[in-house]
Amino acid sequence: MVSIALFGTSADPPTAGHQTILCWLADHFDEVAVWAADNPFKSHQTPLAHRAAMLQLLIDDIDPPRRNLHLLQELSSPRALVTVQRAQQRWVGADLTLVVGADLVPQLPRWYRAQELLQHVKLLIVPRPGYELKEAELNVLRQLGATPTLADLSVPAVSSTAYREEGDPEVVTPPIEEYIHREHLYECQDAPHDTLLAHPRGGF
Repeated sequence: MVSIALFGTSADPPTAGHQTILCWLADHFDEVAVWAADNPFKSHQTPLAHRAAMLQLLIDDIDPPRRNLHLLQELSSPRALVTVQRAQQRWVGADLTLVVGADLVPQLPRWYRAQELLQHVKLLIVPRPGYELKEAELNVLRQLGATPTLADLSVPAVSSTAYREEGDPEVVTPPIEEYIHREHLYECQDAPHDTLLAHPRGGF
């Protein structure tokens, strides 16, 4: 059975941490689908089209390329259940795994028809620095029918919020920072342009 990882993210903006996660998923699943999504629990978000464009830049920047990793924006929905239903239509009979960050575990039971959602997918939780997984929260997911699994990877301690607030170039990859400045997406884009590409990085 084909294994599909489903990874929706706010990607506001996508970070070097997202890139690490995507590479790990591509190495552990037959296919990886990623998309930018609106999170109903967040009040202000950059237009979806910009976030999707930045995700594509993030994928294109992976070296060596992962041929089983694809931006599938047509899967995007504020409701994960709708996304999963679209995935089921696209990959009939496939083994679907929903990938979420550890920071989303407390809110997941409040997602739209969460119990129904968790009956259709496996659940993979990606660790995030600063977010401790609590057994009580995992038990709530188990009571809803999930069998949560923790991904065995180390994610860089970077966050989209930190970039939006501080403009730290170490948070995003150079192509994304260039896009942010070109499109004037965040307040941090007002920083001197000579900071762009000032921190080249290899791999992730």
